[in-house]
Amino acid sequence: MNDRTIVALATASGLGALNVLRISGPEALRIATERFKSGTDWTPRQSILGKFLDSEGRMLDEGLATFFKGPWSFTGEDVVEFGLHGSPFIAAQAVEALIASGAELAAPGEFTQRAFANGKLDLAQAEAVGDLIAAESRAGHELALKQLKGSVSKRLSELRRELTDFAALIELELDFSEEDVEFVSRDGLRQLVERILRLVEELILSFDLGNVIKNGVPTVIAGKPNAGKSTLLNALLNEEKAIVSDIAGTTRDFIEDELSLGGVIFRFIDTAGLRETT
Repeated sequence: MNDRTIVALATASGLGALNVLRISGPEALRIATERFKSGTDWTPRQSILGKFLDSEGRMLDEGLATFFKGPWSFTGEDVVEFGLHGSPFIAAQAVEALIASGAELAAPGEFTQRAFANGKLDLAQAEAVGDLIAAESRAGHELALKQLKGSVSKRLSELRRELTDFAALIELELDFSEEDVEFVSRDGLRQLVERILRLVEELILSFDLGNVIKNGVPTVIAGKPNAGKSTLLNALLNEEKAIVSDIAGTTRDFIEDELSLGGVIFRFIDTAGLRETT
C-alpha cells in the first residue's frame, strides 16, 4: 500500500460549470473531513453536501463530497471526490488547501498507476484510460471504451491459455518421447497451432486498426500540378488552408490538417504536383 495521499484536479470545466477534485491514499478521509465540513455522516458511495474550507480555514465554496472506501474505488485505496463550482480560483485554492492538510500533487497518470498496482486494472485497461482521455473522435472514444471494458484483455487471456496448453502438451511429448504414448494427435497439435496463429494475427490487425483510429487515417491528395489538389483540401476543411494559384508548383511542401468524418479522424495531406523534373 502506498503511504502517500495524492490529489489531482480530475476535471476543470470552466466558469459556471464544475471542478472535480480527487484524493487517494491512506489519509484521504482524514484530509477530507479536515477540509470539508458537513452535518452528514461520511457513508461510502453517498454524496454529502457541505462547505469546503481553504488553507486558512475560511469557507471557499459549497459543494458535494463522495467517499469511496478501499478497495471498492478506482485506485483500490480510500478515495474522496469533491464537486465544486467551476472557478479556476476555487480549483487552485482547493488544491492548495488539500496539500496544506497533507496531500501531495499526483504525478501524471498516478491514479491509473495505483489502480494497476492494486489490481483494479490490467495493463491493457490502464493504457485504455489514457486513450479515452486523449480520444478526439467517436471511433477513438468507442475503441478506448471497449479496451477499458476488457475486450483486449479477454483476447490476450485466451491467447495465453492456448499457449500454455500447447507448451504443456509439447513438454509431455518430450518427457515421454521414448515411451509408446501419444497424449495428443499430430492433427490436434496442428489445429492448436493454427488457432494460436489466428489469435495472434487478429491481435496484430486490431492493433493496426486501433492505431489508425487513434492517430487518424492518413489520406494523401496526389496528382498533376494545377489539378485542384489544394482547392480540394480547402473545400474539405472549409477554410483557406492551402494557397490556390493558376501558377503551377505553388505547393512545394506538404500541407496537413485533420477532419472528422463519420466519427473517424482523417489526416488530409496536400502534396506538390507529380511531374518530371530536371
